[in-house]
Amino acid sequence: MTMSDPSQEYRRNGWWRSETFLDDLRRNIVAFPDKSALISRRVADGVTDVVTYAELDRMTDRIAHGLVRLGVRPGDFIAIQLPNRRETLPLTLACMRIGARIAPQMPIYRHRELDFMIRLTEAKLFVTTSRIGHVDTAETGMTLAREIPSLEHVIVVGGDGPPGSLDFDEHLLVPEPGDPADLEGRELGPDDPFLILFTSGTTGEPKGALHSQNTLYADIRGYGEAFGLDDNLVIMTAQTSMHYVGLVMAYLTALTLGGTAVTADAWDAGVYLDLMSDHDVTMYYGSPPFAREISEEQAARPRELPALSIFVSGSAPVPPHLVERVTETLGVRVYALWGMTENGGVTMTRPQDPPERAGESDGTVISGMEVRIVDEDNKPVETGEIGALQVRGAAQCLGYYLRDEIYAKSITPDGWFDTGDLARDDGYGGVRISGRTKDVIIANMCLKLPVSDIEALLGRHPAIRDIALIGIPDPALVEQVCAVVTPSGEPPTLEDLRTYLKDAGVNDWFWPERLELVEEMPRTVTGKIRKVELRERFGAASG
Repeated sequence: MTMSDPSQEYRRNGWWRSETFLDDLRRNIVAFPDKSALISRRVADGVTDVVTYAELDRMTDRIAHGLVRLGVRPGDFIAIQLPNRRETLPLTLACMRIGARIAPQMPIYRHRELDFMIRLTEAKLFVTTSRIGHVDTAETGMTLAREIPSLEHVIVVGGDGPPGSLDFDEHLLVPEPGDPADLEGRELGPDDPFLILFTSGTTGEPKGALHSQNTLYADIRGYGEAFGLDDNLVIMTAQTSMHYVGLVMAYLTALTLGGTAVTADAWDAGVYLDLMSDHDVTMYYGSPPFAREISEEQAARPRELPALSIFVSGSAPVPPHLVERVTETLGVRVYALWGMTENGGVTMTRPQDPPERAGESDGTVISGMEVRIVDEDNKPVETGEIGALQVRGAAQCLGYYLRDEIYAKSITPDGWFDTGDLARDDGYGGVRISGRTKDVIIANMCLKLPVSDIEALLGRHPAIRDIALIGIPDPALVEQVCAVVTPSGEPPTLEDLRTYLKDAGVNDWFWPERLELVEEMPRTVTGKIRKVELRERFGAASG
């Protein structure tokens, strides 16, 4: 791929386009106005909201006019913190229609994170529900509105808002649309900055990856081609719609193709399986922890899932035993996917691959993107060697919002984005993620431990539910290999793990020297284990 003027090449190849997601909506209204665009379950009261494409258009129009009445101008940011509800998609489209930008906030964010992100974007509105889980999110919003000058209104979806907040239905959804002239000339183009997604990193200041509709479309097109998706798509994900997978790979992908997105506002494996069965879901995406719970629930209480043909897992390497378990319990093919907030799903295993490949590889690169694995001098590593994974292409974000200098440090002189992930060639023309650069464990003074491979192997042990390998500083070894384990039943001993690895033929240089047991792993919202938290906890304990 020539990088002298990449945008020209992106357009020539169809990775970028002149249309927008609003154009997709208009096309779908004509083609199938009564088709379900979105099916959303409110778990607490058991109500399922079904939104057709015609209704989605009406909701989008009303919300757009409501936002204009509240004084939202082109270029303003709207901060959103919602569970997976029907309001998210029309609100997103309404912001596109009036030229506003959106800043979704993941449900786990509290006052500290929200304060930073709302101040950075100078968001004008904060849209949320009265509560998410056990947290009074609307009250938090009102506190932020008193503290942050730019934040003019807190809008509450579903009622029960605190004094001073605005009701979403009353101010945005119920009123009749205003004068169409109020919206003229405001609509965002395909290349305009539109969406800011904050990275789910575990250390330091979160970075806001800024996307246009075209950087998002490039990823949708790439992985849609890889899986052969079309308007028969009925997609469901357990991931939050406040981040890339839920918003882009589910909602916007279904919209682009004329398919249907199915969701629920709280995680419950049984509810998700019921929805998959009731609404003929064809594709499911969930990180390994969600995939495991789905398979356990299906084993305990099987449902008929005749339409389900694609089960994708990502956000962390997919262990072989999970691939086998999902296939056994759900009767569906499993695919592995790797990607980032900065670029979406970049590599994935394919239908033409052997079924077991998902447990061995993170797949081959989608059209419109490139990957390479390099050493510290940005030179390609030897086959099988672990190196830094770098990417470039049409789905790459525009940069980090107001953090140009930080983004520039991640770009190599020849235009590649350093992902911070370590990988090796999988032996099939794809990649296998080996960990994060900061997760490197130098075992026995000189060897880089193949972290993901050893974790995948130990994950098969019957006494292990979850496993994370971390490096603990050790003057004698450089780093001590510590296995942090959530047990399944009777906890294993360190000797159990070492014997298991010995029987599997693993070099004893890679065996753990220490075992720590935890009831639950700390995780990011995307399902990744927060290894920095484990290192802080158990590294301090060894000091």
